[in-house]
Amino acid sequence: MKSAHRRSAGAPPRDRSAQVAAGGGSANPGAGGRSFAGGKPRRGFAAICVALASMLVLSACTVPFLPAPTAKPSTSTVDPSIAASAPEGLEKYYSQPVEWTSCEDGFHCGKVQVPKDYANPAAGDITLSVIKLPSTGNKQGSILVNPGGPGGSGVDFVKDAGNTHFTEKLRANYDVVGFDPRGVGRSAPVTCMTDAERDAAREKVFRKNTDEGLAAALAFNKSFADQCAQQTGDVLGQIDTVSAAKDLDVLRAVSNDAKLNYLGFSYGTFLGSTYASLFPDNVGRVVLDGAVDPAISNEELTAGQAVAFEKALHTYVASCQRQQQCPLSGSTDNGVQEIRDLITAVDQNPQTAKDGRLVTANDFVNGLILPLYNDQSWPALTQALDSAFSGDVSQMMRLADLGADREPNGTYSSNSAFAFQAINCLDYPMVTDTAEMRAEEVRLMQESPTFGAFFAYGGVTCKDWPYPSKRTPAPVKYNGSAPIVVVGTTGDPATPLQWSQSLRKQLENASLVTWEGEGHTAYGRANSCVSTAVDDYFVDGKVPQDGLKC
Repeated sequence: MKSAHRRSAGAPPRDRSAQVAAGGGSANPGAGGRSFAGGKPRRGFAAICVALASMLVLSACTVPFLPAPTAKPSTSTVDPSIAASAPEGLEKYYSQPVEWTSCEDGFHCGKVQVPKDYANPAAGDITLSVIKLPSTGNKQGSILVNPGGPGGSGVDFVKDAGNTHFTEKLRANYDVVGFDPRGVGRSAPVTCMTDAERDAAREKVFRKNTDEGLAAALAFNKSFADQCAQQTGDVLGQIDTVSAAKDLDVLRAVSNDAKLNYLGFSYGTFLGSTYASLFPDNVGRVVLDGAVDPAISNEELTAGQAVAFEKALHTYVASCQRQQQCPLSGSTDNGVQEIRDLITAVDQNPQTAKDGRLVTANDFVNGLILPLYNDQSWPALTQALDSAFSGDVSQMMRLADLGADREPNGTYSSNSAFAFQAINCLDYPMVTDTAEMRAEEVRLMQESPTFGAFFAYGGVTCKDWPYPSKRTPAPVKYNGSAPIVVVGTTGDPATPLQWSQSLRKQLENASLVTWEGEGHTAYGRANSCVSTAVDDYFVDGKVPQDGLKC
């Protein structure tokens, strides 16, 4: 039965990793536009499912639990032949022993030292936090994993989902190793604001399509950047993806692997392809799931995501309208327009959630986008929208909080929002000219009427960043002999399929697997066709047929 409460909603309209920052978005307290690069949910699929289940019973989130191994932690030493592969001047990092200690149930944790600045190792070290889920069988090596972001914690991802996200076959043959990249979580983290300041930033609204609003957004963001620089120190200028890829090679060596075995999701594919370009001879078995195209600019990335999320919203609405309790009426286009009207209402008259916090359009859109990452979360979105149409936006705010890693007690469990902005400002030169940003807003609103305005003005976040970008987007070059597997999803809203297709072509020695499904990334949540293709590649060295459709 369709709800008839739409006009009573006084509420006007982004990723577990996607958060709009149009005036202080949930994940990104800066005042720019799009604040994500297609990140895998930072806390992992399992943790998001548990949180969503508290709002709505989602049996589809259930995944088989594999018992934790009983291997005892120890101090690992590096095989001299592997340590000998160290670049000149970095020998001590490649040969360092790692002391593994018990942490959590069945997990081992360690610390790895890497140079803060690879161009000047004498400038000091930073410490990377690492977690390992030991193999349950006859180990043939380690698989390093990155969940996305940028800013996602690999430690949290493996801790939350290591026993469930990876198959029994993979677990039997490999240690699963997660790490917090530099600037993230427990690894020289970017620090900018207190939890209370983050809450306050989320309530700010800047009308950046006006001169006054844009000036206010720029002033706010400069103050934010100054806080980050003051509280983080000069490591803030050394957390780019090229540096993180060099860390990845150190992690490979101290894991005692002659070749890198790696599974990267979303932004993790960008990290992985960067590694392949830097260390082609060290590539082992590498899977890049939900690819970011390294050749495109920040503005092209933004436009691609805006269009893909618009498409995902239409797909969700069509599915919702086939259900009995959907609050959206008429055609699919009509249902989408009802959501747009709801966003406009909240934008014009921000609402108050049951906990007393102000819910702006930015938070509302953040909450709207989070469930689009996984079609198994769509029922939770339907329930939240139904409540919002009835005048209660609390559930939409809860979804936005999940995306921002905000706990119900008011604390934030990660620094992923800060790391996201800091890494992106180093990785991408951004358009900051006012006229060009305004023109981009017009294009985005035409291509994505629901989300376009919220994705605009991304250049605001980096205009006054204390460190300039270090990279110019360009196709990745890989000349290694080991084939790489790229996985793409037809209905991926955060990393559109064409990005995976483009990366496969750039890598040349690669194979593309396409899952015909909805949501962000495939391995660990798609069908057995995908998991078998990935597992057989990692365990048996069987490269899936290029062009395989699942």
